[in-house]
Amino acid sequence: MEKQEQEESEQLVHTSFWDKDPESTGARKAYLKIVIMGGMVVSVAIWCVLTIYWGAFWKTLSLVHGIHGCVVDFDGGDVGLTVSQYIGGISAPDQLTWEVHPASMYPNGPSDLAEAIVQEKCWVGISINPGATTNLALATTESDATYNGSLAITAYTNEARNENAYGFLILPNVQGPIKTVVAQYAETYVKRLSTRQNIATILSQAPSIVTAPISFTVDNLRPFDIAVATAVDFVGLIYLLILSFFISGQHFNARLISGIQHRLKLRSILILRIVAPICTYFFISLMYSVLSLAYLVPFDRTFGKAGFVIYWMMNFCAMTALGLALECVLSANVSVSFYPIEALPGIFRYGYASPFYNVSRAVRTILFNTKNDLALNFGVQLAWIGVSLVTLPLVQFLIRRRDVAAWNQEQEAKRLV
Repeated sequence: MEKQEQEESEQLVHTSFWDKDPESTGARKAYLKIVIMGGMVVSVAIWCVLTIYWGAFWKTLSLVHGIHGCVVDFDGGDVGLTVSQYIGGISAPDQLTWEVHPASMYPNGPSDLAEAIVQEKCWVGISINPGATTNLALATTESDATYNGSLAITAYTNEARNENAYGFLILPNVQGPIKTVVAQYAETYVKRLSTRQNIATILSQAPSIVTAPISFTVDNLRPFDIAVATAVDFVGLIYLLILSFFISGQHFNARLISGIQHRLKLRSILILRIVAPICTYFFISLMYSVLSLAYLVPFDRTFGKAGFVIYWMMNFCAMTALGLALECVLSANVSVSFYPIEALPGIFRYGYASPFYNVSRAVRTILFNTKNDLALNFGVQLAWIGVSLVTLPLVQFLIRRRDVAAWNQEQEAKRLV
């Protein structure tokens, strides 16, 4: 007996992968089938799912024209006309789309333009400031050494609206055209100065009038100045989804292992499937939100102490929306949260209705006082929750009907035996 067991043990651990005996052949076929099929499933998933995320970065540079900027001539003189005509005439797929707005649209001057940028009427705004031409002419006449040409033009930006695109897409496409037109104007103005009698005085006392008669400053109205906010409004959203899926799977396994779903009435199982996860999401979303608070994220910037509660409730709604609707896949949400949707291919316009995008928007409002669309952001989450509250009972009813039919067939078969 011991000898037989020893022989079986040796046979168990000493067969090679390509042995021809029936047991090894069967085991090898089963192993290869699982590995190959698993690889094929992953390959299909790559082309069906990851293409969404890759596609979000595919033509970003060539689609930057989907981001709109506005130019306003508050000067009304030579400087304003030159700059507004040049910027407004830019038309290229790899440049921002510029619109020239009349100064009458902004009765309070550049401050109204700045507010329009905060309220996201445009992504950026270029103001040729009042008196730009007059101030340059006066400084030229008086050889004013205190003249500051950078006050002629102000570019208003909003980094907190989308920090990922700001340094890569937006700022370079704002600074580049302005630098070009400023340099062109300087060349033209030098020719004018060469005929003036006080050119020597200007060169000695105010050389900046010659080298940079006009320039510009960038006024970043809402800087993205909280480093940990990247975890809150983008990367952390991935974990928010993972937590939602984990909790959803946990509740599914609890119902399956306990067998409770086969004991409850349809009404009771529906209540259990809806209420129990929501209660869990309420607590877990609090833990998730407190994590950001522990790292001193200033939620009180815009709404005071209520800012944290708003953030918590947004996370709670998002977890509920994602958890109750498992079809909200990771890539579909992440892809529309990194760059502006305006700079993505048209297929990604669904992002405006995605839970991730609206959480990210809400976080930016709470932390950086960007445009306040909290009502819309919460509305999108609640709409997803509503869809799930309608479809979940329907699916559960169909599953219950199938299970009851299978149980009846099983009982009928037992009676026939």
